Amino acid sequence: MLLWVGLGNPGAEHARQRHNIGFMAVERIASRHRFAPWRSRFKGEVSEGSIAGQRIVLLKPQTYMNDSGNSVQPAAAFHKIPVSDITAFHDELDLAPGRTRVKKGGGAAGHNGLRDMQRALSSPDFWRIRLGIGHPGHKDRVHGHVLGNFAKVDAEWLDRLLDALAEAAPLLAEGKPEEFNTRVALLTQG
Repeated sequence: MLLWVGLGNPGAEHARQRHNIGFMAVERIASRHRFAPWRSRFKGEVSEGSIAGQRIVLLKPQTYMNDSGNSVQPAAAFHKIPVSDITAFHDELDLAPGRTRVKKGGGAAGHNGLRDMQRALSSPDFWRIRLGIGHPGHKDRVHGHVLGNFAKVDAEWLDRLLDALAEAAPLLAEGKPEEFNTRVALLTQG
């Protein structure tokens, strides 16, 4: 069993924020692969299903971003999912909009959701799907950029990215993260 976590800020008022691209990713995967309806568990929203023969639990923590680990850790413990079988989908300032990178472990790079997952899991050794939202150009504008809504002009690349993530999900489920990333890149080429 795998645990895929979409990081974001809960609440309808935050739905279109760049910080919520992780939520958007797992929602598109759930929809595309006909997962069970979302339900409240583990201080989050959970949907379960199968992709490529693998049972997958999708989780959207409904805590504040800084407390994401308080949702992820109990879900992982309940399902007995090791840290190496957890993947976090999250926004990444240092990637161009629509670009992705996959990596295992490492630092939080200033991302409070990742930092709290590392704390709660007592390990940084989970997978990360870094979803590019672009950098506003100056560090003083980062907070407003991340918490700002996607612009209408972003809709095309965002929708293409979310569809690509859902279509390539079987590769991720099969334990082929590099092939997953390559497939997403091919599917998102303009």
